[in-house]
Amino acid sequence: MKVNMPKTEILDIFTPDDGKIETVGQVLRNGGTAVFPTETVYGLGANALDAAAVRKIFAAKGRPADNPLIVHIAEKESLSEITASSDERAALLADAFWPGPLTIILPKAEQIPLVVTAGLSSVAVRCPSDPIANAILRAAGVPIAAPSANHSGSPSPTAAQHCIDDMTGRVDVIVRSHPCQFGVESTVVSLLGARPVLLRPGAVTPEALRKYLPDLIISEAVEKALDESEKALSPGLKYKHYAPKAEITILRGNLPAFIEYVDTHSDETTFVLCFEDDDLPLANKVTYGKSGDPQSQAKRLFAAFRELDAKGARTVFARSPGNQGVGLAVKNRLLRAAGFREIVL
Repeated sequence: MKVNMPKTEILDIFTPDDGKIETVGQVLRNGGTAVFPTETVYGLGANALDAAAVRKIFAAKGRPADNPLIVHIAEKESLSEITASSDERAALLADAFWPGPLTIILPKAEQIPLVVTAGLSSVAVRCPSDPIANAILRAAGVPIAAPSANHSGSPSPTAAQHCIDDMTGRVDVIVRSHPCQFGVESTVVSLLGARPVLLRPGAVTPEALRKYLPDLIISEAVEKALDESEKALSPGLKYKHYAPKAEITILRGNLPAFIEYVDTHSDETTFVLCFEDDDLPLANKVTYGKSGDPQSQAKRLFAAFRELDAKGARTVFARSPGNQGVGLAVKNRLLRAAGFREIVL
């Protein structure tokens, strides 16, 4: 059976007062799909209250139906319309970090369709700080379910061209705008239990969260694979994510040990994923930020994955980032892209 795919309109929008934002809002309000920038990565949105519209997200991405979506709201006051909880911890986090790159998981309101939550009774919510994203949410006038705007499992898009490459002919509108500020998806915290749990690290670090949630637990799923039988409460937990086509192996150790391992385990077709300031006189290398600078690593990582694909890389040895602060988010994305292949040197 032939499936009719949408004809994609590309709109250049670089300021939150651009009149074309109303067009994007109308598309979303009327059950269409739109790609737009956020401060984390580009998102692929649809009306979170419209189950048929949300199913278009899964079709466009090729996303498994048991992988829940995040609902985006324009202002923190809308949280009560999306959730069935008045948890004081949520209000505390919203006051501290919203708008911004933090997602909170709470019991869902009845009006949120189960397709959004992958059948779960909980919902993930965030309020983005990107001015264009926020303006689009206000123009839509409805909460927007939005995962990253890429083919499921492949590197998340941090620039408009990534979305144009992946989503043209699959969505109604693509907003061509600025590169994303942070470059990795939002931090996800579950407030479903007595103790809060960090499910996915991001730009809001565990250290920052513990100022408000001193009993915060970091889920084992941050640095190891979730069992296939387990339910994923958050996007980015269950499946291999963020990955280029190449097989990546992370090498954890200092630079001399890294160089020695690469020298003895590679050939002319092997690539390395390293830091800008690593002294590696190799032709087959792609860099992702500076050593000791996890913010620069986060901003560059997904673009580096796409560069590896463009260069035809099949085997890659990657320098391991640290796991403190934003480094934990970088390490998490790299581990998932590598299928948790890591060698300690």
